[in-house]
Amino acid sequence: MAGDPIAASAVLNRLRRAQGQLAGVISMIEQGRDCKDVVTQLAAVSKALDRAGFKIVATGMRECATGITPDGDHAPMTEAELEKLFLTLS
Repeated sequence: MAGDPIAASAVLNRLRRAQGQLAGVISMIEQGRDCKDVVTQLAAVSKALDRAGFKIVATGMRECATGITPDGDHAPMTEAELEKLFLTLS
């Protein structure tokens, strides 16, 4: 992620959007808003977080698989480690 400022910017935008949506959900609950509206907004937060996570994994795949990082000190991940990484998002 550190080596790709465009991808990092996209992830940060998604996380900021999710942060704003989560603040909205909290506010909705505090105001006693309708359950359907709260759940709809909560689903939007969840989707934004998932997309940020997928972007991070997709962008970092080469780095994780090869071990090539800006600081050059990471061992390549095994297939099992990569699979586990993907499964953490499901």
